[in-house]
Amino acid sequence: MKPEETNSIDYVMEKASGPHFSGFRPDGLLSPPPSSTASPSHRSASDSSLALSDSNAPKQPFVIGVSGGTASGKTTVCDMIIQQLHDHRVVLVNQRVHEYNFDHPDAFDTEQLLDCVQKLRSGHSYQVPIYDFKNHRRSSESFRQVNASDVIILEGILVFHDQRVRNLMNMKIFVDADADVRLARRIRRDIVERGRDINSVLEQYAKFVKPAFDNFVLPSKKYADVIIPRGGENHVAIDLIVQHIHTKLGQHDLCKIYPNVYVIQSTFQYQCGNDSICSMMSMDRNMMSMDSTTLLKDIRGMHTLIRDKEISKHDFVFYSDRLIRLVVEHGLGYLPFTEKQVVTPTGSVYTGVDFCKKLCGVSIIRSGESMENALRACCKGIKIGKILIHRVGDNGKQLIYEKLPKDISERHVLLLDPVLATGNSANHAIELLIQKGVPESHIIFLNLISAPEGIHCVCKRFPSLKIVTSEIDAALNEEFRVIPGMGEFGDRYFGTDD
Repeated sequence: MKPEETNSIDYVMEKASGPHFSGFRPDGLLSPPPSSTASPSHRSASDSSLALSDSNAPKQPFVIGVSGGTASGKTTVCDMIIQQLHDHRVVLVNQRVHEYNFDHPDAFDTEQLLDCVQKLRSGHSYQVPIYDFKNHRRSSESFRQVNASDVIILEGILVFHDQRVRNLMNMKIFVDADADVRLARRIRRDIVERGRDINSVLEQYAKFVKPAFDNFVLPSKKYADVIIPRGGENHVAIDLIVQHIHTKLGQHDLCKIYPNVYVIQSTFQYQCGNDSICSMMSMDRNMMSMDSTTLLKDIRGMHTLIRDKEISKHDFVFYSDRLIRLVVEHGLGYLPFTEKQVVTPTGSVYTGVDFCKKLCGVSIIRSGESMENALRACCKGIKIGKILIHRVGDNGKQLIYEKLPKDISERHVLLLDPVLATGNSANHAIELLIQKGVPESHIIFLNLISAPEGIHCVCKRFPSLKIVTSEIDAALNEEFRVIPGMGEFGDRYFGTDD
């Protein structure tokens, strides 16, 4: 379908009249939402066992807000995003009004919008009322059902006005267009589609629309994460937005909450150093998808092996080392670097990168020591410090031993611990590093598996550090062990579990 056809006034206005839905979703596949909506960080230990049976709970959707002036092209942008996300379930919810002056914040039913989004995020469907633009009122008996989806798009001129609504959004988009263009579009739309005469259109524009834009819509532009000039004509911006959405949809829910959490299998992408070669060989999404899928299966397969209680010690160590090496190498990719040129044996100049020189590792004894060999294999001659923290505590003093490089405050630190459970030990180790002068943003915490409770605990307290892991497990049990987990990693790795 040509862009001119999909972006016509008729098409846009027809789509603007109600919610959109893209993708096939048999109602039978939608599991009922859990009775409790508490986040993992608020669950008690006795509730953790319920998390295992909660695997059918609806996955948290990616919520996008789209705002902009009247006739700026918001709906066209939404439609183009929906068309490119055809392999996902997408729903578009328009901001609803209950007063004649629907360019003023007081005219919008914000409470109903909040209720609608919260219901959709919980996996429920929602009955959305339909507004009659010709009669300036809601249709009392007309409703459309909106179903739970992977992506929820909230569209409206003042959708950014209320902070409560903004807080529900994972991405905020402002569609920008010239005022003359918007006015011309509005005149045509209201005359052709809504049966109004030009005098009433101009009167309403001067009395309500323009003042509302200057006083409310334009100031909300500062809340946008992305500003799209020219609306639906800006295909480059929309393509980038869709690529970002695809990436987020492939991530664990916690990665959407905490942007400093990285799971290898959900963030790995094929990267080609020569754009022209990539273009010539058509190594686009298909190639990237194949490589990321291969890595995902490889990681999943190794996790299957090391989690098996019947695996031999030799195989457990072998596959654990392979996973640890992947985590370490991935973590190194988040270190700062500078551009560097070298001369090759052919006499040619190669432009590459020079990695961070001021680097050290710190292992949390004793499980963290299992990750030291992989770090040394990747970083020749790297200094490694050690921290020993008692899990339960000794008269309130949990730190038992620490030996760190003297100049650690000048270094980036890779903190090593294969299992992030409650996060208490990690928090004490991180706190110690910060006390030694290490900036929080210079700490990268590497582990094989993480419990949601541990991620919440660490990220809420230290939002500037990075966590790199290979898998996020379900929860902690009543004994504060990661479930499904892999048992006592240190005992299994070092052969002291007999």
